[in-house]
Amino acid sequence: LNLPSEQLHELKGHTGPVLAVRFNGDGNYCITCGQDRLLRLWNPHKGTSIKTYIGHGHEVHDVAIASDNSRIASCGGDKLVMYWDVSTGQVIRKLRGHELRVNAVVFAGEESSVIVSGSYDKTVRFFDCRSRSLDAIQTVGCFKDSVSSIVVRGHELCTGCVDGNIRTFDVRMGEMKKDCLHHAVTSVAFTRDGNCLLASCMDNKVRLMDKANGELLNSYSGHKSSNYKVECLMTHGDSHVVCGSEDGQVHFWDIIDGKEVHKLGGHSHVVC
Repeated sequence: LNLPSEQLHELKGHTGPVLAVRFNGDGNYCITCGQDRLLRLWNPHKGTSIKTYIGHGHEVHDVAIASDNSRIASCGGDKLVMYWDVSTGQVIRKLRGHELRVNAVVFAGEESSVIVSGSYDKTVRFFDCRSRSLDAIQTVGCFKDSVSSIVVRGHELCTGCVDGNIRTFDVRMGEMKKDCLHHAVTSVAFTRDGNCLLASCMDNKVRLMDKANGELLNSYSGHKSSNYKVECLMTHGDSHVVCGSEDGQVHFWDIIDGKEVHKLGGHSHVVC
């Protein structure tokens, strides 16, 4: 696998920190969100801005793209989850219920029919996109601290929480498994094959866990992650672990031997 080594474009437009970047399914477009309360749609391959989405009253912490690319969901410091039409730039619904800032949002279900959000209020909420209701159809409140990250894979949903736990929910079976990492979890990701979980923790480590039994398979260090939420994920093919860092770099490790093999620079502050 060839790891990225060159900067192709610099996407300029946000007036403050950019808090999340999300690519659509085929990688042709990406959406960013930031402290300036805006969402921006880009063609990253040309380095051009396509559209700006205005509606949040506070910083926007996360954004998700539906599987058909026609809709997006965003969340932020205004306690709202916003459901948007991509082409018109209009808000379809402002989904309510969270009592504090919302940290994470994802689409789930067939045809991205459900929006799932996680908040500083220690809850995860489920919203039905096909309903006109602005309220959640289900609220999960088993968390002891802020929910920092949510990922979905088929009928499984995994959350990272500042209480130091990863919780994996089997939506079909109605079951929940909890793995304690003893350090605040800021990001979770499934490996591409779905057999393992990756977690970024605030002790400057990324951990690889066996999803079935919670066994710690490997840990990765060399980056800095003790004050900010930094994300981790796998490269395509599951050969390398990737994570942002407070040192302004993106770090890459070999998944098997745990050695750091590559870094990307260019940023002057935290890569989240």
